[in-house]
Amino acid sequence: MTIDNNQKASPGKKEELNQNSPSLLSLISEDIWAVWIGGLLIVAILAIAFIATDLKFSTPAYQWATAADLTGKVITGKNLLLIGIIGVIFFLLSSVAIVASGTAIKKYLVGFSIVYVIGIVSLIIAGNKSVSYYGLEYVVFGLVIGLLIGNLIKLPAWFKETARSEFFIKTGLVILGTSILFTDIVKAGLPGIFQSVLVVLVVWFFALWLSRRLKVDDEFGVILASAVSICGVSAAIVASGAIKGDKKKLSYVTALVLLVAIPMLIGLPWVIKKMGLPDVVGGAWLGGTLDTTASVTAAAELVGPAATKAGVIVKFTQNVLIGVAAFLIAGWWLMRKTGPEKAEKPSLKMIWVRFPKFVLGFIAASILFSFLIPRTTGSQVSGILNSLRTVWFALAFVSIGIEARFADLFKMQGGRPALAFIGAQLFNILWTLLWAYLLFGGVLLPVPDIK
Repeated sequence: MTIDNNQKASPGKKEELNQNSPSLLSLISEDIWAVWIGGLLIVAILAIAFIATDLKFSTPAYQWATAADLTGKVITGKNLLLIGIIGVIFFLLSSVAIVASGTAIKKYLVGFSIVYVIGIVSLIIAGNKSVSYYGLEYVVFGLVIGLLIGNLIKLPAWFKETARSEFFIKTGLVILGTSILFTDIVKAGLPGIFQSVLVVLVVWFFALWLSRRLKVDDEFGVILASAVSICGVSAAIVASGAIKGDKKKLSYVTALVLLVAIPMLIGLPWVIKKMGLPDVVGGAWLGGTLDTTASVTAAAELVGPAATKAGVIVKFTQNVLIGVAAFLIAGWWLMRKTGPEKAEKPSLKMIWVRFPKFVLGFIAASILFSFLIPRTTGSQVSGILNSLRTVWFALAFVSIGIEARFADLFKMQGGRPALAFIGAQLFNILWTLLWAYLLFGGVLLPVPDIK
């Protein structure tokens, strides 16, 4: 039985509803739905790949440089049909979970369709060559468009309930696990491993310490620290999901990551050349400080081929730590925050009940693709899985924008989180430079053979 969210049930109806036992589907948590749906997509793609080993999966095209590219590659019947098919599949899969939570299917269809179209538009805008060069990703466009719609247009309550940012994020994160391979650590060798661990650990704790010194709450501090120390937006999403963080805070940190990344992308390669740093050292520095593989690649290419290879390897190694960090953060958060009054005694059962299950789905997918799936199969399916994950994330950030209020973002804790983020990022830049020089410059270890 579904009740319109804009209507209030009468006392008699409430009593009747309370007497009805909940359905089995309604008892399944959002985390479990995310694991099932993300897992189902992964299994389906793998099954097709094992049956048709020579099949090349088609993925939607979003990249374009000129108006001719836009109309000839992106806005074509074939490409739009493929985008539409993905939308239909996503709607059918997600609707089961959404309807089980009590939302009417017709309303969800309308809300999902609008969010999906906006998400695709954000991917197309970010696909422009000039836009992507400056590190402006689909995340910022989805978030801004969502913010404009949510703040300038009076939306019905039921529409906002169809913008399920956390559900979309968690489903995308399960699929993200397929691209975070533990085997990438081996490629980095000892310098990459040491640098990644030292940077992530020290910068994370420094960022949390600085947040506390500036009287930023721990929830904000954990999301902020994860973004600075690991890999920006993706790490912020994982950390927020692991501690069930406030979406407004996640949106705030996301905006900071994107704003700070632009001057870093342009300025750090210039600094590397002015300081006369070896290309390998410069690449390792960029890989440890810039927040996405795309931005690392773009900046490192301004330095040289060796810098690009070193930067990507270091960034991949840090990316692998997302799953480990999510597991540790979630466990630490539960142990220190066991209830509203912190009165509940920690237990294994309590930790299992409250532990975000999507983290386990993420780690399972990573282990599967790191050690069990043949490399040829992994290469065959990586493109389509990354494309699907990107669409889930695009839906999530449009939804976050719709749910957030401009006033909340600008007034949030008096700007102190921004000061904490910038301070932590400056520390990150200096700390990573030190270890990039010591580990990749031949001071503590032999210079890696990266050509």
